[in-house]
Amino acid sequence: MAAPTTSHSRKKKLGSYPTLLVVFSITLALVVIGLFGLLLVHAQKLSEVVRENLEVQVYLDRDLPETELLRLQQDLGQQPFVAERNGKPQIRFVSKEEGARQLLQSTGEDFRQFLGDNPLRDAYVLKIKPEFTDTTHLGQLNRSISAQRGVFEVQYPQDLFASINNNLTRVSLVLLGFAAVLVLVVVILINNTIKLALFSQRFLIRSMQLVGATRLFIQQPFLRRATWQGLASGLLAALILVALLQYAYLEVEPLRLLRDDLRLGLLLLGVIGLGVVIGFFSSARAVHKYLKMSLDDLY
Repeated sequence: MAAPTTSHSRKKKLGSYPTLLVVFSITLALVVIGLFGLLLVHAQKLSEVVRENLEVQVYLDRDLPETELLRLQQDLGQQPFVAERNGKPQIRFVSKEEGARQLLQSTGEDFRQFLGDNPLRDAYVLKIKPEFTDTTHLGQLNRSISAQRGVFEVQYPQDLFASINNNLTRVSLVLLGFAAVLVLVVVILINNTIKLALFSQRFLIRSMQLVGATRLFIQQPFLRRATWQGLASGLLAALILVALLQYAYLEVEPLRLLRDDLRLGLLLLGVIGLGVVIGFFSSARAVHKYLKMSLDDLY
């Protein structure tokens, strides 16, 4: 009695081996593409953080009364290009006295001692929404603010803005190009893995076809198994990615500043969905191929 049980157990293990191999291979491929997806998500968040911290200085006419300062602040706060936080426009008033103190701290010299006066001007410092930091919008922003009554000059580091925009665009295109190539490689890898796993079942498929089974009846169990394999692989890959991400956050604390839960959630769902979709269609394609092959080709 012991021998048949051992033989049955061994056959069961051998029968489950291709499934485990397929799940492992798909999981590994999905983890690779998921890691690159994490890089893209954090790079996109970094570009937004950089853009959100770009500032425009609006220098004012001298000796403006308090009412004019309040009116100008309200007008600037209603502009569509001004960033908001908690529903409030991000506008900071810097008086000429505060500007002199900041200049003294940065240079170590008090220019008021030999000038006898403070030549600086009061200013409003605006944080700009990321979508308004390109050259075209900045030009419109400059003209719009300069037309305001009480505004003397609008300043922002044009070269810095242009350099950041160009570099971010270039990096984004390179990363997207790598992502497209990586997705293609992963799809081909998973497709070949499933095709090889079904290779041992080709005679079973032909036998079912010879006894009169319909195409749908033959495909159904293989598609169901491939779908579950893809789902299991996607879930495992998502868990591995979450674990790696948490480890990265523990090791590199500033990396938490680039965390974007919405995009990370969409990425993990995309990894799971990719595993299911590729598993399903790869299995359907492989079974369809073996159904069309002649007996000689099967051998």
